[in-house]
Amino acid sequence: VDFLQSAIDVQAERGKQYHPPGGERTMGRTVQPFNAITGRDLTEAEGWLLLQVLKDVRQWQNPDKYHEDSALDGVAYASLKAEALAAGDKP
Repeated sequence: VDFLQSAIDVQAERGKQYHPPGGERTMGRTVQPFNAITGRDLTEAEGWLLLQVLKDVRQWQNPDKYHEDSALDGVAYASLKAEALAAGDKP
């Protein structure tokens, strides 16, 4: 529960800093140019999954050292991915 609350706090703060007024909801606008450039069809949920995997890879690069930023961002990205999927984004 502590990790969830910390991730909520971090996500809310970053949303205020970078993406007002709706918070961190930029993946849809991020995957559009990516898809145009690459000819792919990445979904919003897949974009969040990619960032979640990135944070997991960073965490496991040095498994003897805990990376709080990677852990908290991984939780936050999982929630944004779930939100996109619940809104009807197809995996």
